[in-house]
Parts: sequence; structure tokens; C-alpha cells
Amino acid sequence: MKKSSILIAGSLSVASLTAAVARAETVTSIVVEGAARTSAEFVRSHITIWPNVEFAGSDIDDSIRQLYALGQFKNVRITVARKELVVVVEENKLINQVVFNGNQKIKDDNLALIVKTKPTGPYDEAQIKSDIEAIKQAYAATGRTDVDVGIKTMVLSPDYVNVAFTINEGEKTKIDSINFIGNSAFSAERLSSVIGLKKSNLLSFLTRKDVFLEEKLEADKKALANFYTTHGFADFEVLSAEAHFDPSDKSYALTFTLNEGPLYSFGKVAVLSNINGLPDGELEKALRTKQGERYNADRVETSVESLTNVAASQGFPFAKVTPRATHNLADNTISLEYQIDQGEKSYIERIVIRGNTRTRDYVIRREFDVSEGDPYNRQMIEASKRRLEALGFFKSVDITATQGSAADRVVLTVDVEDSSTGSFGIGAGASSDGPVLEASVEENNFLGRGQYIKLAASGGWDDDDSRNYSLAFTEPYFLGYHLAAGFDLNYSETSYDDYDLDQAGLSLRVTAPINEQLASTFRYNLTYLDYGGDSSDLSATYQHLIDDGPWVRSSVSNTLTFNSLDSVKQPRSGIYATLTEEFAGLGGDSQYFKVTGKLRYYELLAEDADVIGSLTLGGGQIFAFGSSLNTFDQFSLGGNEIRGFAKRGIGARIADADDQTLGGSSYFYGSAEVSFPLPAVPRDAGFRGTFFADAGTLFANRVQVLGSDVVEGDNGSLRASVGVGLVWDSPFGALRVDYALPLAYEESDELERFKIGVNSAF
Repeated sequence: MKKSSILIAGSLSVASLTAAVARAETVTSIVVEGAARTSAEFVRSHITIWPNVEFAGSDIDDSIRQLYALGQFKNVRITVARKELVVVVEENKLINQVVFNGNQKIKDDNLALIVKTKPTGPYDEAQIKSDIEAIKQAYAATGRTDVDVGIKTMVLSPDYVNVAFTINEGEKTKIDSINFIGNSAFSAERLSSVIGLKKSNLLSFLTRKDVFLEEKLEADKKALANFYTTHGFADFEVLSAEAHFDPSDKSYALTFTLNEGPLYSFGKVAVLSNINGLPDGELEKALRTKQGERYNADRVETSVESLTNVAASQGFPFAKVTPRATHNLADNTISLEYQIDQGEKSYIERIVIRGNTRTRDYVIRREFDVSEGDPYNRQMIEASKRRLEALGFFKSVDITATQGSAADRVVLTVDVEDSSTGSFGIGAGASSDGPVLEASVEENNFLGRGQYIKLAASGGWDDDDSRNYSLAFTEPYFLGYHLAAGFDLNYSETSYDDYDLDQAGLSLRVTAPINEQLASTFRYNLTYLDYGGDSSDLSATYQHLIDDGPWVRSSVSNTLTFNSLDSVKQPRSGIYATLTEEFAGLGGDSQYFKVTGKLRYYELLAEDADVIGSLTLGGGQIFAFGSSLNTFDQFSLGGNEIRGFAKRGIGARIADADDQTLGGSSYFYGSAEVSFPLPAVPRDAGFRGTFFADAGTLFANRVQVLGSDVVEGDNGSLRASVGVGLVWDSPFGALRVDYALPLAYEESDELERFKIGVNSAF
């Protein structure tokens, strides 16, 4: 009995204490003590308790947390006494100066941008710890993972302190080896070209592709999965991705263990719609997967997106497309049934964008086909995510959907991390006129607005060589529409043997997409040409260009562009084709109608060896609105189209005057090329060899020849060449060296067997 009584009494005491803590209280005043630099009113405004308003113990806890979160107080204590809330604070010291010691690889100015501890701000130990981690992460991005960061303080007065971050940068790590286990369909060399991490080499200090980070390893796992599933291996998985660090030489050994699975082709492909009113014909046209073709996960995803768009266009915005795959191991096929159902009706309540410190919100929002109040459709959101990733503005893009204020309301949260989008390039090349220096500044996300701008200049090493200056600007969403509008400005000064040519140009353009692969570009072009020199040393035809100049050409043009390439940087399959029509005669000195076209086709000839074949065809015809054309209006043909010949080296010209070319009103050419990795050279170095064969011609001169001038090289004979090339995907851009042997040419042609310059595929 006695023991039971004690237990009951104890229980009552605990219950009474709990009730007292939970019981609501009120105070008549709030007293702040210890606030010297901050006002009492400032402290009161950052707590959750008010006079004569009931509060609980949890409100005291919340108030203490909020005051600590300000970073201005070292200690905070809140008590209740005689209907008064007493808030006692101990202020942090103020920072007089922030310095960095021991850093060489990252400069003070860059570190100052990384840390949030600033002069005149409070000394906050929690923020100091966060800044130390931020500095370590910045060094990890440069390949220094064993950096040590400490903190030293110097008290200047009771209120002020100096802060010094002491940094031991350590040694740079490297990647010594990259190994693959379980791969049989593709060699280690081919898989190494797929992933972003690379073995350390002599150029790693420029590319930094040998900097190991865990997030890069995760990205490479996804890259391998994407590569395999788009090449027929639907069951592929990365069993493990390990990074072994050897502290003795500060190096990593990467090992990817793979399970390739069988190679699949598409089996039967069908669409099953459970929504009445969807036209079967439109659904079949939307499919990007065909029976008998090699399995490709990207085409499955594209088919889902296309079917979703068809359903939305037919008045079913909530349609849900689910691809159902059936594996047949007997013949290694995957049959697909795209099932279309009416999804749950839900609407987008809000789109919240976070993490974009540089890119403006509207640049992100305009990549969405939906906005607040529109029906929520998962496939459309996934398509928007892919478009955001394709911009190249962000390191990462993540979109999550959570329930909003009601069951049928969805809040989309878009988390992004801005990446560097600008570049500065400088290099050297060569043209038919001699060595050339080039420099350019390029920004793909100008001022965070998603705009493109490029400023470039080039010139020869000698005073007599050409000078070229250009400025390009593009607004990808002109007036809020999906129209890419922009302009191109260029100015050049070129010195030839017998004359000079100053040329200035302006081009205004608007590009409208027709579908995913086809676009139309309208341009207005204005060109000013001024020929100079001693006309007595020139032919009568070229004397006319100097004496009757300067000249103005005003034209409008439209270009249709078809692009199905799998990659712009290094295409391995697909077609890039253009067809341009130009009309000149809107004022100025030129009157003609011109048609030009170019097509380039790529195909991977050997998957594992990464041998790429390409075929190029081009041609053009110009029609004069009169009996003749100006010299500067006709086509020119040379080493850019048929290697082994100089710039403007083919076609009609004034006899015994190499630089006084006339060109022609018709041309065509073709080229075949095979590109392959150099043997015995690591593929990570970015070197590829080429074999090529070119052929073509330029003919039908329509320039009125004056005086006693004699024309040569206008017989329209076929020119041809074969050769070898070396392409280097350098940190400064793709550089190319070609050596061509002309097989068919005219005596009047100007040959140029060796050429070095920037590689341009299109």
C-alpha cells in the first residue's frame, strides 16, 4: 500500500509538471538585456511572443532559434519573471577585416566571393564553419581534396575582431586509371569517351577533366546507362562505380563494374487508347519506335512525349501515356504497347524556382509549355526539364511536384544550379594569306537573360594581311515568342597583291522553329564594299571596281535548316542540311536571285572503333536580273569546299593575275570523309585522324569582262583531290590540319596543299 501510494504521488507530480509547461501564459512586457549595438525593439521584432498574447514553452524555443539564426548573438536566454519576459543576449563581435593566408591556386578575390563572412558583419561561428566547407569544396573542384582550412582571430577591441582563413592547399590529385569490368559489346576506349572523367595527361591542367568529384562519378554512371540503353541494351545496369584513392601519389583509380545484358531490337509496336475521340492515324504518326530497329530508350521517351502532345492537341490535356514493354528472350526483342489513359485531373497552382543566382526566372519559365492554372501533365514537365538541361546554363536541374492547397492542385518546384556559360578563346591558325591570330569572347547567357553574344577579332601577323572583326547577338525569345532574333555585324580589311578591299556587313535575322528538326531563318543583309589601290596595275575589269565604287548590296534571304544530328560537337549519325534562297535588288548595286544548298550526312561505320563516315554535297545557282553580274556577287570556290586549293583558287579569273578572280554563277561539289581515333594515342587526348576525297567545279562566269582582259579557268572542268587530316579537340576549340593532293586541276587554279585552321563541320 505504501509503495503504491508513492507511485501514484510520483505520477501526479509528473502530470502536474507537464501540464504546467504546456499551459498557456501571458506577459505584460518584454525586457531586453545585453543589446548594445542592436536595439531592444530589433530583438522584440524577431521573437514570436507578444505582450498580453498567450504563448507556450514551444514559443520560447522558437524565439531563441530565430534570434540565433540572425547570426548577431553568441548567447541567447529567455526567462519569465513576474509577468515579464526577459530576453538576455550576448552580442557577437563585429568583423573588421577578413583575410586569406596560404592560398595560391585560388586568389583572394575569388575566395571573398565564396565565403559569407564579411567585414562589418557579425562574427558567427556557425557561418565560419560553413565558409570553411565552402572553401574546401572550391578547392575540390580544382582537384585538391586534401586541403586544410583553419581560422585565426585577432581581437582588436571588445567589439571588433580580425578574421584570417589559413589555407594549406595540399597537392593536386589525379586520375591514374579508369577500368571497366563486364563490358564485351564495347571496348574500354569507347566507354572512356562516353564518360566525363578522364585519365590525367599533359593537358589536364587546361581541361580539368581529371578532377575527381563524387557527383561527377554519379553523372558518369548516368552517362553509361544512357549510352547503353540508346544502343540496344535495355537491361543494362552499373553494378558499382568505385574510386580507390592512393595517398602515396595522390591518385584515383576508377572502376566501373557493368552488366550489359542482351542486345535488343524493337518487336511489335502498338498504341492502345482508352480515350474515345483520339484519332488512330495521328497516334501512329507520333511514334518514333519501329519494329525491327535497334532498341533505343530515347526514342521510347520521345514517342511518349509525342503521343502526349497529340492527346493535348485533341482536347485531352490530362492524358497519361504509359509504355509497357514485353521482353522476348527467344529472339531478343522488346514489344511495346503505349497505353493512353485519362489521368487524374489536377492543375498547376504555383511554379517555384530556386537556386538560380544568375539566370533570371523568366528564362527558366519560358521553357515550360505550362504555367499556373494549366493542367498538370508529367510528360510535359519532363520535356521542360530536358529543354532546361539542353540550354547548357545549369549544372543540374531537378523538378519536383507536391500537393498544393487542395487535392487537385500541384506545386512545381524547380531547383537549378547555375554554371559558367562564358568563354574566352585565343589561338593561331593559317589561311591562304598566311598565319592568323584569333581572339574571341563568347557568352551564352548574357546578363542571365539567356541571350547569346560573341565578339571576335582576327588578323595576320604581317601588316599586309587581313583584319576581321565581328559581333553577333541573339535573343532566343523575341517579343516573348519562340523566335530567335538577332543581328551580325562584321568588318574586314583585306590586302591582296594588286588591290585592297574594305568590307562591312549587317545582317538582321529571325529564326522560327517549324518542328523539332526543321527551322526557317529570314534575313535582311546589307553589305558595303570599297575597293582600293593603284588601278593602273589592274585589269580593266578590276579598275572598274575601284573607279566606280564603293558598292552596296541589299538583299533578303530565307534559309530552311534540317538538323537530326545526335551531337553538334562530334556527330556520329544524322543529317544537317540547309537550303537558302536570296533576292538582291532592294536598292544597292546588285540585282539577282540566288539558290544554294548543302547537305552533310553522318554514319557510325564501326561502333567500338568509333570510326565515323560523312558525305557532303553542296551546290548553287545565281540568276541575274540583267545581262551580267558583279564580280563580288558571283560564287567563289576553294579550299573550304575542295581541299588542296587556295581560297577562291578555282574558277574564272583574269589571265596572269591570281588575285583578280571572277568566280562563277554555278557550282557543285561533293566530299567523302572517314574520321577515326588515332592509334596508340589515348582517346581522352581528343585527337582524330581523317581520310578524305573532294571533287567539284565552278563555272558559268556572268561578269562583263572589260577592255582587252582575257579570262581563263572557266571551262567547268572537274577538280578533285584526296588527302589526310588531323583534328584536335583542344581546350581552345577544334583545330584541324589537312594535307591534300590535287588530282584534277587547271593550270590557272591556285593550289594550296597544306592548310591549318579551325575545324568547322557545317
